[in-house]
Amino acid sequence: MAVAPPGTKPPVPQMRRTLGVRDGIAIAASSTAATTSIGIGMGALALYAGRQTPALLIVAVLPILGIALSYARLNRTEPNCGNGYTWVGRSLGAWPGFLTGWVVLVASVVFMAYTGAVTGSVILQFANKLGAHAVFGIALDPGSTGVSTVVGLAALVAVTVTAVTGVRSATRLQWALLVFEYAVLLVFCTWAVVAGDQPFSWSWLNPFAIGSAHSLAQGLVLAVFVFWGWDAAFTVNEETRNASDASRGGFIALLAMLGLLVFAALAFQRMMDTGELVAQGPQALTRLGAMLAPEPWASLPLAALMCSAFASLQSSVIPTARGALAMGRDQTLGRLWTRIHPRYGSPAAGTVMIMALAAAVAVLAVGIPRINLMILTAVNSIGLVVSLYYGLTALACAVRFRGALREGPLEALRSVIVPGAAALALFCLGLFLAYQYATESDHFEASPDNGWFMLLIPALFVLTGLVAASVAKWRRRSPYFGTGRGTDADGLALPMDTP
Repeated sequence: MAVAPPGTKPPVPQMRRTLGVRDGIAIAASSTAATTSIGIGMGALALYAGRQTPALLIVAVLPILGIALSYARLNRTEPNCGNGYTWVGRSLGAWPGFLTGWVVLVASVVFMAYTGAVTGSVILQFANKLGAHAVFGIALDPGSTGVSTVVGLAALVAVTVTAVTGVRSATRLQWALLVFEYAVLLVFCTWAVVAGDQPFSWSWLNPFAIGSAHSLAQGLVLAVFVFWGWDAAFTVNEETRNASDASRGGFIALLAMLGLLVFAALAFQRMMDTGELVAQGPQALTRLGAMLAPEPWASLPLAALMCSAFASLQSSVIPTARGALAMGRDQTLGRLWTRIHPRYGSPAAGTVMIMALAAAVAVLAVGIPRINLMILTAVNSIGLVVSLYYGLTALACAVRFRGALREGPLEALRSVIVPGAAALALFCLGLFLAYQYATESDHFEASPDNGWFMLLIPALFVLTGLVAASVAKWRRRSPYFGTGRGTDADGLALPMDTP
């Protein structure tokens, strides 16, 4: 075996540049999971926004578009699978940079844990339709967190296997799932718009008709969560043949998501009043199918929901493992996360570890007895931390390219003003909601209705991040904290004067 000469650095394992725009769209669209978001999120959005859910979605996407513009601008200068973690670290400092990477990692693990349970719940709904209501004396209740989680763990293992074997093969599967679920979604939503008996009102598109500032803020956080995932396209920018392919894939997926969500919100409201929509909760899409068609056609939306949940699980494993890979290259996380499979060219060890962590969180979440309460808890908590890391990344863009203020109005607008405004909007939203959570309850209870509990979870995300950052700085002695620089795909330190 050849030995490298003394003083030379061993070659860094490389991921393969095999992806194009279509692959970026598949990953981003699967990660945003339109059908899952519509199926389980419309009831939650209606709880806060009522009949103004379509308006809420349109308002919520405005700062998200500013964030997407920030990602595209930063990616054009410095494509890195760590994206926000690397960009924020270089522009705002190592501590907020590490925190950005950490909350993305933790939020994604929590998301996979609850999405696994959702997948299990959908599979159980199918089993019930086929007449299977119990196995070995255990009720196959789709509303039970425990039973749904056990079934969902099997789905987690399956998606991990496909993610390990390479992102290219994974995107092929995701495209097939996307085509099926989007076709079903469009057919049934169009049918609902035409056949629904709830009268349409232009007030549905008026965000000022939402009842209170708290309801608006809570609804916006939920909507931000619903749109979350388009940035997954930027985590494979070291595997795309052209860095701009990641930007195009992310933007196309985000705009498609906006159209589908608003159209679906109108369709649901044409078929159900607000009370029924809220009461259906995560079974709203299944109910829509039953209202419109007889069996077996009524089960098609449920099949689309299962495909979406499965694709979302898979597309969450892929970007999360690559974000951890970027952190491992900087020695802010351990070497395990940097191991590239010699045959598949994927961070296989990190992918398996992500699955194991998600499975552990899913088991812990069994303490929340009903699946709809588990979903609401996860969505609210993740929505707050997504607002935080999106805001930090947009602020990093505004700070890094502040010199564009002297380069003309167009460059100033897209590189500084829009990113800065988007960051401010998300920070204000998060602070307002955190204040509301802190003051609305007088006791602690593990429930999504309890403000202290809802504030505790994102606070734990941040506090554990500070502890992990301390370990990286003083125990691992990561150069990321010593120089404020990360490393690129070749393991080389990034220059400080990159424009």
